[in-house]
Amino acid sequence: MLRVLPIVMVWPSFAAKPTNLRTGLSLTATVLRSMSSKRLSSDTTKPTHVVTKDKKHKKPKVLKESSTGSQYDIVAKETDQKAQSFETQSFKGDIAKIESMTVQELRTTLRSIGASVKGRKQDLVSALSGFMKQQQNGGSSCCGEDTAQQKEEDAVDESQEQMLSSVSEISVVNRSRRTVKKFTAGDKRTKVVAQTTGAEEKLSVQTDIIPVAEPWTVLAHKKPQKVWIPYNPRKLRPPPLDRDSLSVKLMSWNVNGLRALLKLEGFSALELAQREDFDILCLQETKLQDKDVESIKQTLLEGYGSSSWTCSLTKLGYSGTAIISRIKPLSVTYGLGIPDHDSEGRIVTAEFDSFYLICAYVPNSGDGLKRLSYRITQWDPSLSDYMKELEKTKPVILTGDLNCAHQEIDIFNPAGNRRSAGFTDEERQSFGRNFLDKGFVDTFRNQHPNAVGYTYWGYRHGGRKTNKGWRLDYFLVSESLADKVHDSYIVPDVMGSDHCPIGLILRR
Repeated sequence: MLRVLPIVMVWPSFAAKPTNLRTGLSLTATVLRSMSSKRLSSDTTKPTHVVTKDKKHKKPKVLKESSTGSQYDIVAKETDQKAQSFETQSFKGDIAKIESMTVQELRTTLRSIGASVKGRKQDLVSALSGFMKQQQNGGSSCCGEDTAQQKEEDAVDESQEQMLSSVSEISVVNRSRRTVKKFTAGDKRTKVVAQTTGAEEKLSVQTDIIPVAEPWTVLAHKKPQKVWIPYNPRKLRPPPLDRDSLSVKLMSWNVNGLRALLKLEGFSALELAQREDFDILCLQETKLQDKDVESIKQTLLEGYGSSSWTCSLTKLGYSGTAIISRIKPLSVTYGLGIPDHDSEGRIVTAEFDSFYLICAYVPNSGDGLKRLSYRITQWDPSLSDYMKELEKTKPVILTGDLNCAHQEIDIFNPAGNRRSAGFTDEERQSFGRNFLDKGFVDTFRNQHPNAVGYTYWGYRHGGRKTNKGWRLDYFLVSESLADKVHDSYIVPDVMGSDHCPIGLILRR
């Protein structure tokens, strides 16, 4: 008599952590294409857990995963998995040790630190490596300050996985025949082969993957409008100015820990400066202490002799901003002049001949939006008033991580993040009311009204790999400077942080 074994497939979510910063390095991403007859190697396939029942004893069985060459064969066996404890300190900073761990060891370790355990082995390695990077930065979690945003993204991704799994069910109906089915769910297309031989049931999943070297060139948005296009800097940036043209080039970057970034293998500040040839570089989330600043200054590139740093006083190894310049500023000030706002090292202002430059790391509203009220009723109005006061003397440029995706075009999944820090209605309205309505121009959106371009991707679930991000970093300028903007751009291929650099070129 034939028995029917229900086999439920859970589709994997892919995750990746940005790797070392290399100038001109293209970011690898993945999309799925139609299935070919060629099998892939085992490291591109996600093992599937399948539950059956023992006919005699009516007890649940778990089909245990095993790797055989280019596919995973899942054989019915009773397993009694016990969690094991692994000390993260034993492999701190050693990526080779992390990569040598088994899938079970990786999942057990990730559970112990409260991180996601979904995905293939490489996804798990990436997640654990990201956590260790945060530990080296001195952070207390794998998500930095943006834990509220990333938790919301996790919840959205998990709901999507549940929807996919609901259409991914097959049954083995004959012990001696082979059944092949194809399923397409969203942009995922996979061939599922179910085979029974004797008393053992085997199931393999084969997935073809097409790498995309430049994921930002593909429009990634949950509900794109017809006129929207992906921001591809190779196509949308204007031609360079003539050498004889007078201009100033500014860049801004949330580095998410400067010490860790400088330690990354292959990082070359010289190559970055040669490629971008910036005049002024603004940094946020340096996570430095005052005692670190002098040693960091010794590593500055030749020609960038002027630097101004501010560090958090209330929480060490947190926040922090800096302006590094080869143009000596006329004056430098720190903070907003309000003690309640100035203890976290979030503002540094440099005065130049024709403008004030403010480098800002705006507070995140946090887990449970616990700082939302402070953000919209105190911080934003105070920063806006400060900018308007400076503007009485000369034009103002505000740059940095402003922690707000202002419009739906600025975030991959607007519907799923309505109550996420950085995209609440309150924050978006405050952004418009305190900055845009007061005459400051969002230079990137002004130049590219229909371009979908992101500057932040969470480490979890491969946001950068698939270009599922947020635009949180800006150059806002006084209206009198708007017509002098030659280019306001994003540099999505530079890695080393969960943010990428942005740039602004002003004609003098």
